Amino acid sequence: MSVIYKGADIMKITIFNEIKNFDKPIRVVDLLAKDNDKYVCAKVNNRLRELDYIISEDSIVEPLDLTNSDAVTIYQSTLRYVFLMAVNHLFKKVKVTFNYSISRSIFANISGLNGPVDNKILKQIQDEIDKIIKSDLPIERHTTTIEEAETIYNELGYYDKAKILKYRKENTVHMYKCGKYLNYMFGYMLPSTRYLKQYKLRLYYPGIMIQYPRSECKGQIPEFEDAKTFTKALREANEWGNITKSSSIWQMNQLIEDGKSNEFVNLCETKHNNMLAELGLNIKADIDNIRLIAIAGPSSSGKTTFCNRLRIELISRGINPLMISLDNYYKDRSLAPLDENGEPDFEHIEALDIDLFNDNMFRLIQGEKVQLPIYNFETGKRTFTEPVSIPHNEPILIEGIHALNDDLTPSIPTSQKYKIYICPQAQLHIDSQNPISITDIRLIRRLVRDYKYRNSSPIETLKMWPSVRRGEFKWIYPYQENANYVYNSELTYELCVMKKFALEMLEKVPYDSEYYIQANRLVKFLKYFKDIDTKYIPCNSILREFIGGSIFYDN
Repeated sequence: MSVIYKGADIMKITIFNEIKNFDKPIRVVDLLAKDNDKYVCAKVNNRLRELDYIISEDSIVEPLDLTNSDAVTIYQSTLRYVFLMAVNHLFKKVKVTFNYSISRSIFANISGLNGPVDNKILKQIQDEIDKIIKSDLPIERHTTTIEEAETIYNELGYYDKAKILKYRKENTVHMYKCGKYLNYMFGYMLPSTRYLKQYKLRLYYPGIMIQYPRSECKGQIPEFEDAKTFTKALREANEWGNITKSSSIWQMNQLIEDGKSNEFVNLCETKHNNMLAELGLNIKADIDNIRLIAIAGPSSSGKTTFCNRLRIELISRGINPLMISLDNYYKDRSLAPLDENGEPDFEHIEALDIDLFNDNMFRLIQGEKVQLPIYNFETGKRTFTEPVSIPHNEPILIEGIHALNDDLTPSIPTSQKYKIYICPQAQLHIDSQNPISITDIRLIRRLVRDYKYRNSSPIETLKMWPSVRRGEFKWIYPYQENANYVYNSELTYELCVMKKFALEMLEKVPYDSEYYIQANRLVKFLKYFKDIDTKYIPCNSILREFIGGSIFYDN
């Protein structure tokens, strides 16, 4: 049991499997060797803490390095802070907007300069950042009033940061000071600039790409990989935010306050309708060559609803595809490959009966009758349907994690496949300096759906999420650039709806749970959104897949 430090009491701290005694409070950083600055934060009694956190009770301390995703979040937030600090030193009253971008990087768009961002600008920023890092400047947290924070942000030209303060329920604001620079990045920070040992900047029109260490790369910076298809989708998402004036929380809240919730929802749903119509036209134009329509995307992208809506779109154009889910091709559970922990790996392509799938697809395309499998997830076994066949001019529509992987369908020529990658490609922001992760949007969707339909607690979903992400990096993202079409399943308004479902469950995650860190991080930005009533959401919306009321399901 933890004992609050009371002067003469001895405080016991467990770190690196060793119990140490202290007779006064101590900072986390002082528990580490002075040259051991690979650690960027720590868990203290299961709570994420900065290295400057002062421990004043019996504690179990787990220092975290850049192989931990929470540590990377702190590192990345600090890197953005220092980038802004450098720009502030060099150029007055310019605006920097950060977006999550390709190759697991951050894209910085800089407006207000006297000319474009070029190599000269890049070098100036790089040199200033290096100077700040080399100076080993402390980064200290301060608490200010809402009014003081508003004044600071307006003086810096950070007007959107000032506008969001009106939606903050607390009377005070945390800010971080480094030298004379003050700002807040909606998260914890490193204690000093010298901890930023790894980063890369590169020109990437019309701005600068910022690369940083990633936990899934064992704390290293991944090789930069350009991505034509993904870049185009993100650019279109950014343009959409500008068209609808809804790329940040305060803009969305303003639409709601102006009584435009219904209009906002319908604008976003119309975008989905337009993409479906475009897809229908594309497939219709080449239907004589297309035998297989393959759909894949990461978890909680809305694949099931999308497949149903695409099927209806195609039927309206005289095309009647046969829908097949790859989930029905799982091998018996006892035959699944094992992961590094010796557990069944159902994300692995070899968890599927590839031979059976290829045989079924080839015979269906040849016009033969085929008995299709039906996988029972409760028993881990499969049964089979009555024989089915398709006309020679009708395609097969398949959906699943491996659908874009040509190893799944080697017997079907590439020219006869139409590949669709589906994922929410959002460019949403708390404010211009703090983008909202696309992954977090999907995680919130999954949390709500699992709780509502799978009787899974938030802790259960958060526990399995790292495994889901590993599978995505291995089996989905490497194939996204092969897609003929990227369907952006984000609905810009959705967090205004998901808030009421997600906040309630996330706030119930116990304070002492190891998953409190992730839950609290989501709560921090969800609470700023104003609510949109679910009555405005169409019954065929992708969002209904997660909150209920879909015409495609019994819910």
